Amino acid sequence: MTNNNPQTAARLFVQRVFAAALVLGILNLCVSDARASNKFSGSLADPKGGVIAGATVRLLRRADSTGRQTRTDAQGRFSFDSLDGGEYRLTAEAPGFAVLTRTVAVRIEGQQTENLQFSSVASQNESVTVTAAVSDVGVFEPDPAQRVMIRDETLDANPGRPGMPVSIPGMPVESPAGGVKPPQYFSPGVAGDHGEPIAMFFRVGGYLFPNNLPANAHGNGYADPNVIIPIAIESVQTDGAAFNVREGNNSVNSSITFGLRDRIEPMIRVTGDYRDLNIVTGWSPSNPSNRTWVGAEVSFGNGYLNRLEHRKQYKGNISKVFNFGRHELTVYGIGYYGTAFQPGLIPIDTPTPNDTIDPRQHEETSNGTVIVNDVWHLTVHRQFQFSGFYRRYALDVRPNFGDGLIRQSEHRNVNSEDVLYTDRFSKAVSLLAGFDQRREAPRDLNLDKFDEGKGAFVPDTSNNLTINFYSPFAAVDGRLGRFVHYNAGYRMDQVTMENQDLLRPSFSFSRSATISSPKTTLTFLPPESATFLPTVSLSFGQTFHIDDPRIGTTAIMGSTIVAKARAYQLVASKTVAKTEFRLTLAHVTTAQQLARISNDTGLQQDEGPGIVKALTFTVRHNFPHGFVQGLFSKADARDRITGEATPEAPRQIWDILATVDKLPFHLVARGQYEEVGRKPLGGGFIAVPVREFRGAVIRPFPSRGFDIGVNTLIVNGYGGQTVEMLALPGEGAPFDRITGFPLKSYVSASFTYYLRRNR
Repeated sequence: MTNNNPQTAARLFVQRVFAAALVLGILNLCVSDARASNKFSGSLADPKGGVIAGATVRLLRRADSTGRQTRTDAQGRFSFDSLDGGEYRLTAEAPGFAVLTRTVAVRIEGQQTENLQFSSVASQNESVTVTAAVSDVGVFEPDPAQRVMIRDETLDANPGRPGMPVSIPGMPVESPAGGVKPPQYFSPGVAGDHGEPIAMFFRVGGYLFPNNLPANAHGNGYADPNVIIPIAIESVQTDGAAFNVREGNNSVNSSITFGLRDRIEPMIRVTGDYRDLNIVTGWSPSNPSNRTWVGAEVSFGNGYLNRLEHRKQYKGNISKVFNFGRHELTVYGIGYYGTAFQPGLIPIDTPTPNDTIDPRQHEETSNGTVIVNDVWHLTVHRQFQFSGFYRRYALDVRPNFGDGLIRQSEHRNVNSEDVLYTDRFSKAVSLLAGFDQRREAPRDLNLDKFDEGKGAFVPDTSNNLTINFYSPFAAVDGRLGRFVHYNAGYRMDQVTMENQDLLRPSFSFSRSATISSPKTTLTFLPPESATFLPTVSLSFGQTFHIDDPRIGTTAIMGSTIVAKARAYQLVASKTVAKTEFRLTLAHVTTAQQLARISNDTGLQQDEGPGIVKALTFTVRHNFPHGFVQGLFSKADARDRITGEATPEAPRQIWDILATVDKLPFHLVARGQYEEVGRKPLGGGFIAVPVREFRGAVIRPFPSRGFDIGVNTLIVNGYGGQTVEMLALPGEGAPFDRITGFPLKSYVSASFTYYLRRNR
């Protein structure tokens, strides 16, 4: 459905939503507030069992980032009353000890006790949890989602080299042979780099900052987690994407949310080998109540292929939380610049000199972002959030996919303003209502081809885009009786797009569309006496993403500027004898979409209409000094009309992750084995499997304030596998063949110095 006046429709919807919220708020003030009472208490001791008085103890609720803080009394005790149920980060800080962090699930009713003790071996987090997060089911996060709580033992995606900040179990990473163009997370059945974006968010305060870039020069739905400093990440949440109304135009498949720390233990870490060097540093003030951190990362190196990368990469992150009155203001800033030569794709069945078909391949990217979130606590259970961000982004990538050197480039300014109101009237009813407004302005969105005769790039496509989103949304949430939790939401996105075609003015257009995105979730919470009954959650949602409009096909064909997707998700989980069993079934259908521009032809490519069916089974066991987890994913993805398999979408993934905190000689070990099975590449071609083992052994020296470690990657296979028409010198005419980049094994060493460890 099209709409010629999206601003008016959006304003009318917002007025109605907030009128309803105002009425509910007034009624709520006029009636008694029958809320459940609870108490969470505990004690804090030093490594020898002695009490610690005056220490700072903080609880931060993960779902909405609301926090409470207190100090231990003379007997080392602390307590909190009247907490919302859910998953919390419990933090304890005292001079001379490393920060202790634990993940706890707070019940809505009753009393709970959590006794803490600082460890003689300092570690940022004393607890790692992967959970269905059933305790956090609520208006902010209505769907159970798999979470990874990060600590020192969690593996970076590529230890010692830039790329993904952390390895997420069951979501393999495909990297462009090193370099600075960010690698992509893939999930079962999803070709994440080909117009089927995986949503990505940074949680800043209670705000979900959307890290995706629609209509990017490289492809639609592009996301760049490479801008995060790994030590800043506290948690990762993944979801099968039964699209929640807060998320909007970010995903037609899976979603990832990175939760950031509010403090960092001051440290410097150097990691490297004979070809690469990576330096990370972070700092927070000594005052525990000052929730501030600053971090920086610098990377230099030549990668692991024969073509030297000459990589330079600089990152800066800063986070600050201000508390004044009833307001909690979080400010998060990102600065990033990277440049490198990239080896690029080569045939997987033919030796290629210097691991590259074109030594001129190069990439350069920069990103500057400021994100602000203000949580205004009207009462304990009622709040406003005012959020916004500004981002400046630039990209210049020069690859050769077998049809000559090309250049993909753009620069863009993005700004967004958001307001969110939430109120928990009772256990039976909570309200969430808000409005998002975002403007994306990619300029000089170009695809150029290198003319060997002229010795210069010649424009092939060139566009200036302006994309506006006006998006009101609302949801109600609560419990039906003791055993059923419900959530129902609705989002209306008004999208306008102006495409100025700089090479073919007749292809320019201005279009708008209205997309409705309903959402509902029902979760069955069995009674504690039902020992063998699992928690089961069933959800349905609809969302969309932007078609790629760069050469005007949208105007010529008269097609819509957006493509819909519908998702169903079922999650069943049960914990028995400290072992969690979890089954996730996902079913996603997508509309036909203009997904991206072909690097070879400069023409748009259709994707879909498609269907993805996926199953993921996880088993995890925690023991006193570590954990072990096994994950298996199986998917089927294909075109709904032709029945052909979706190219480059993983079909089968195995993942085993383990860590042991206590080994002889005070060693700490961590490891992950991941296997991505054969996947279709189109045209009858099948990719070779990829097998990776990431491992690390760390020896802490807490009394001296440093750690030393050894990281290794043992790998077999090729990354970025695709089919390209390619001819090497002396081979004659080009022909279709599988290309990729060879994955190389390596070993790196690390040294971490902590500025404030107890010596």
